[in-house]
Amino acid sequence: MKVIISGGGTAGHINPGLAIAKYIKKREPDTEILFIGTERGLEARLVPRENFEIKMIKVRGFKRKLSMDTLVAVKELFQGLAEARKIIKDYKPDLVIGTGGYVCGPVLFNASRMKIPTLVHEQNAFPGVTNKILSKFVDRVAISFKEAEKYFKDKSKVVFTGNPIRSEMLEVSRETARKKLGIPKDMPLVVIFGGSRGAENINSTVAELIKRHKSDLGFYLIYATGEAQYDGIMKKIGEVKSPNINILPYIFDMANAMAAADLVVCRAGAITVSELTALGVPSILIPSPYVTANHQEHNARALERQGASVVILEKNLRPDILYEEITTLLKDRNKLSQMAKNAKSIGITNATERIYEIIKDIMKNKAAG
Repeated sequence: MKVIISGGGTAGHINPGLAIAKYIKKREPDTEILFIGTERGLEARLVPRENFEIKMIKVRGFKRKLSMDTLVAVKELFQGLAEARKIIKDYKPDLVIGTGGYVCGPVLFNASRMKIPTLVHEQNAFPGVTNKILSKFVDRVAISFKEAEKYFKDKSKVVFTGNPIRSEMLEVSRETARKKLGIPKDMPLVVIFGGSRGAENINSTVAELIKRHKSDLGFYLIYATGEAQYDGIMKKIGEVKSPNINILPYIFDMANAMAAADLVVCRAGAITVSELTALGVPSILIPSPYVTANHQEHNARALERQGASVVILEKNLRPDILYEEITTLLKDRNKLSQMAKNAKSIGITNATERIYEIIKDIMKNKAAG
């Protein structure tokens, strides 16, 4: 079997694709898999790290206001459609999967027009524009939140699967992870990140928190700034001599970081929330206010209602508030333990298996009819 997977821009679109790819290879080792992305997206780095082939096309997102950027985006869309069509024609896939982001638009559209079995996966409770458009052309739409179904017109195509979790996220033990990361035995670990591109307000808050508590932090900290903001944040923080503060541009080994963590502080993107619940990790969620339909706050509140997370809105985020929330939770081991159990109780760990079964069903139906 030959499969094309397309999705990108941020890790939230790329990691589900990688999880699906690995599961297909596990079930059918002879399967050939090709990713299609863009040079600008994070997929250009993440996909090769997982030893999958990737080809690039030119395409970019549209801005709502008419401008020179919009005209360039239109030009690149037509270029991307042509490039995607050529790649698909040359590769001759048996199946094409999209995991969101503007790059999968030209790929899935072309594949559906060429009568190739297609599936698109939507990670969020409020679907992205690209996936809503693609839902009219593809064979199936896999959703991660049941609330997303109402946004798709053809309900017969929609199947609830949950978000695919990378297999390595579920295979690491806490003890092994802490040993690999070199976390002192009796020291709690807090992992803070703002997403693959970073988050300016979270970064400025955490940078100030570190400046104030360099010598008396009270916990081991792994903090990812996002690659674009790393140099600026390091300049702001200044010299850090503490061996218990590890500041990185990006956490590539998120499986070990999450498995080892006592507490995670992060945004409330769909994949992150799914990984936290699958692993049963307590969290402080700071939903991004800059996303469509405020969907991250909906994600965060869902965990808060289950007692799995504490939510701090960005407008209320300050170094003293964040530090107090972290230290209060770390001191209350019983509460932290209950939050972990609550998170685990709502996690979905077999989304990739569900998606695989849908894939086989689509291909069977196409072959029959």
